Amino acid sequence: MDTDAITFGTDGWRATLEEFTTPRVRTVGQAVATYLTDEGRTAPVVIGYDARETSRGFAEELSRVLCANGFDVLLPERDRPTPLVAHAIVERDLAGGFAVTASHNPPEYNGVKFIPHTGAPALPAVTDAIADRLAEPRSLPERDHGTVREVDLATPHADAAFELVSSITRGDSNGDGENEDQDEDDLDLSDTDLTVAYDAMHGSGRGTTDAALERAGLTVDRLRCERDPTFGGSAPEPAAENLTELIELVTDPDSAPELGLANDGDADRLAVVTPDRGYLDENLFFAALYDYLLESDAGSAVRSVSTTYLIDRVAEAHGETVHEVPVGFKWVAQAMADHDALVGGEESGGFTVRGHVREKDGVLMALLAAAMHAAEPIDDRVDRLLAEHGTVVQDKTSVACPDDEKARVLSDLETEIPDTVAETPVADVNTADGFKLLLEDGSWLLVRPSGTEPVLRVYAEAETDDRVQTLLVAGTELVEPLV
Repeated sequence: MDTDAITFGTDGWRATLEEFTTPRVRTVGQAVATYLTDEGRTAPVVIGYDARETSRGFAEELSRVLCANGFDVLLPERDRPTPLVAHAIVERDLAGGFAVTASHNPPEYNGVKFIPHTGAPALPAVTDAIADRLAEPRSLPERDHGTVREVDLATPHADAAFELVSSITRGDSNGDGENEDQDEDDLDLSDTDLTVAYDAMHGSGRGTTDAALERAGLTVDRLRCERDPTFGGSAPEPAAENLTELIELVTDPDSAPELGLANDGDADRLAVVTPDRGYLDENLFFAALYDYLLESDAGSAVRSVSTTYLIDRVAEAHGETVHEVPVGFKWVAQAMADHDALVGGEESGGFTVRGHVREKDGVLMALLAAAMHAAEPIDDRVDRLLAEHGTVVQDKTSVACPDDEKARVLSDLETEIPDTVAETPVADVNTADGFKLLLEDGSWLLVRPSGTEPVLRVYAEAETDDRVQTLLVAGTELVEPLV
């Protein structure tokens, strides 16, 4: 068995189905079984999966390997969002779990991620230990095999999400029970008459996110809420160019929906559409979310190195701090635990909040976004923040780079860092994840390797679109000659 093809990137192992084969998936299953056994963890393991054609089959293969190693296995009755798997691990005190998913990648991909007993993404120490144990599947005597049973992951997760969002909306997000005018898990937004458009992109959020929104008393207009393993022939990536119908619906003044929400393929990320802005930049949503949470609670924020400094300005206005971490939600999750942070997020639309599982959760965030919008239109909140803290624009592009060349290119880039970028002096260089050039005018340029694709990412943030595009061109011209 060639195990060199199995590499754990930013969020598990993903590959095209030419490489993502049953024998290799079973090898990963054995490695996790061995790791859990070595760690003395004997509780059951949950195995979730997304809506791809092959995902249920791969989940069943993993269950066979785990059972043969003596573990009981829990499977959902259908494809479900990855955050439901993370929640089940914590709620049921499990040894860990798998999510068979390639998230937002095109339908010809699949993937698998292991989630430890904490419910937070696995840190490198864990994935390295698993990689060291990759081996052909083994089997205990049949009398020692575990069992497989189907379980409901949706209801317990929805109950927990409702309890948390309810506590936030009534200003009791610490859960101290001081405000007991309504049941702790009874979030009711029906009196707002809010209509929400929800786009599942044919992914695992269908029947989960929209059901949670309806349970909250909202009217929900559904788009692409039927299972399609091909995702309509494209990638289930909730970017603006893939959400045309949702954007047109919400920005049409004659249509009912006042808010648009969309999940990626495994519903751990959220995209937001508003009447004034259309597709809402995830950085702006993050800032608005943090500002909303700070109305009833206190605490720092965790953001990735590629996420807007607007978060820092919101924090400073409230006397709070921000913790910057490398890209990858595992680092966000770890910093949230280290600092008891109120919220953590990434510019790619992954967020979670204190009191919930430390894994990005597009289902919870959809519910929280709706509650936030019901309290005050998100456009109004963003307008106020930008008026107070200044305009912030961010964008990114990619430069093709083979995975085995990324380390060399970054090493070469270290000696090529310029004194100025787009005629602006470089004030400082942050090397937490790639190279982030902080410019004297407050703008910045970041070059870092993608953990999921054979590209280098180039990010820029400034006060105007034109300035951002100028910085992206400068960043691309800096990197391309080195590839």
